[in-house]
Amino acid sequence: MSASLDDVAGEIIARAGNTKRFLVAIAGPPGAGKSTLADNVAKALKARGESAEVLPMDGFHMDNAVLIEKGLLKRKGVPDSFDVRAFLDIVRAVRAADQEVLVPVFDRSREIAIASARIVSADHRFIVIEGNYLLFNQGKWAELEGMFDYSIMLAPPMEVLEERLWARWRGYDLDEEAAQAKVYGNDLPNGRLILENRRRADVTIDIVQD
Repeated sequence: MSASLDDVAGEIIARAGNTKRFLVAIAGPPGAGKSTLADNVAKALKARGESAEVLPMDGFHMDNAVLIEKGLLKRKGVPDSFDVRAFLDIVRAVRAADQEVLVPVFDRSREIAIASARIVSADHRFIVIEGNYLLFNQGKWAELEGMFDYSIMLAPPMEVLEERLWARWRGYDLDEEAAQAKVYGNDLPNGRLILENRRRADVTIDIVQD
């Protein structure tokens, strides 16, 4: 289905009722538009007088030095290339809503995660969590089941993902060979893995309209 940003924000507020803390998961393949939607949802919630913050899963990428040691650098972005235990701990701490939680943020231009780069305050009512594997039903990622109050799966057609991924990596000045390796050797296979091994979302969206 397609949906407007206003529809998404309105549904989230309606679902939340009077709860103090409400966790929204936005999941999907690389290039699906998760971070853009998460930022826009948070802005839309704030425009309605709500308090909101975004928690990106990408901040839990293992450092490149660790990935080299594990032989995973070329497959950066696969489920095993994230610090899942730390992510689970942070989501549990955020869900409790009883203290300030500092969370890491990934700097894609430098391909590194920056520790304690964003504050999730106890006063933030809505936490919009975005990432590839939030609804993944394999390994330790499956332990996220039941932690989210509302979940959205972004699942654009594969040809749309392919186009967006090419644009992403060309935007980082990769040559055609390097961009091709990123798109076809890593991102699209990860995308298929995510779509074929996912828990059911509250809503699945192919296109988000402004």
